[in-house]
Amino acid sequence: MINFDNSATSFPKPPEVRKAVLRALDVYGGNPGRGGHKLSLDTAEKVYEVRRSAAELFGAQTENTIFTANCTMALNMAIKGMMEYGGHIIISGYEHNAVLRPVYAMAKARRVTFSVLPVFDDTERTIAELRKLIRHDTRAVCCTVASNVSGRILPYREIARVCRSYGICFIADAAQAAGLLDLKLSDGFDFICTAGHKALYGPSGTGLLVSSGEYNLPTIIEGGTGTNSADPEQGDDMPERLESGTVNTAGILGLGAGIEFVRAKTPAAIMKQESALVKRFESAVSGIEGVKLYPCAKRVPICAFNLREMNSQALSMKLSERGFALRGGLHCAGLAHRSMGTLTQGAVRFSPSVFSTTREVDALAAAVREIAGELSDGGLP
Repeated sequence: MINFDNSATSFPKPPEVRKAVLRALDVYGGNPGRGGHKLSLDTAEKVYEVRRSAAELFGAQTENTIFTANCTMALNMAIKGMMEYGGHIIISGYEHNAVLRPVYAMAKARRVTFSVLPVFDDTERTIAELRKLIRHDTRAVCCTVASNVSGRILPYREIARVCRSYGICFIADAAQAAGLLDLKLSDGFDFICTAGHKALYGPSGTGLLVSSGEYNLPTIIEGGTGTNSADPEQGDDMPERLESGTVNTAGILGLGAGIEFVRAKTPAAIMKQESALVKRFESAVSGIEGVKLYPCAKRVPICAFNLREMNSQALSMKLSERGFALRGGLHCAGLAHRSMGTLTQGAVRFSPSVFSTTREVDALAAAVREIAGELSDGGLP
């Protein structure tokens, strides 16, 4: 099976990641921060090394780099923490449900109000709309850096400048951008939330919440931190305050290997390589009758497409039967599909990785052409 669904999770992983996970299970089996014995201390040291590496990647302080189970958890922590006392939050029209659903749940409970920012090709128009939406009680703006459906890169630096000028917290969903764009807190982010298992090439079950340190989040989980165990109140020391319970040691060490893999290759080089594959695929299928593409001027390496009026999930199944893994449907991002005009049909998403090859891309394009021919011949419903 050839995986072109790397926006869901990258596969295969670099060999270094597998080795790091196995070494964690074979050698670093202690509970980090939960004992003064050598096994615990050695494991804690390795976890700290990964935390430091992740902090360096995003230009953060080590203690403000929090391990989470995934990007969704990180976003929930940032959104619910910032909106704990109510107010108004702005999200973009390209948000994943990891942003929309926690915001909607709080709004349904009458705890917050929210507005949806339309995103245009014209950055100035987008920013003008953002300024119109800001109210006296706007506490945060939360938006994706890059859409998980179309790859569209939002004008995050311009949005950050507006937030800074109004004293508003800026929360970023970097699940599709981290590892492809050189994102730093200095770009104006207050919180960077990201997955560890996508373009950072770590194992599933890993994510990061990276904070500028300007805002102190309340906890949504309390419990053991390995420190001040006699105190019934959750401690204030970071990162332990936001990491109650035993961390995913094997996953974290695997993530560390993934981050080092990305840093060695550089996000810019990976972005260039994968973008060339997307361009090659689009060039190959653009001449096929009935193929609809949804390109963006600035994007990460993702291509959304459809074939005539064929259901996108049915098309992805046809491609799966031919040995290709692509995701059809709404990609947990109905808001983005509404913005793109594909809410009814959905779309098939092509997202290569650094391990994808031109031969694989050409074979996928040939499969799309074959299915299109069957449609023309009446061989498919």
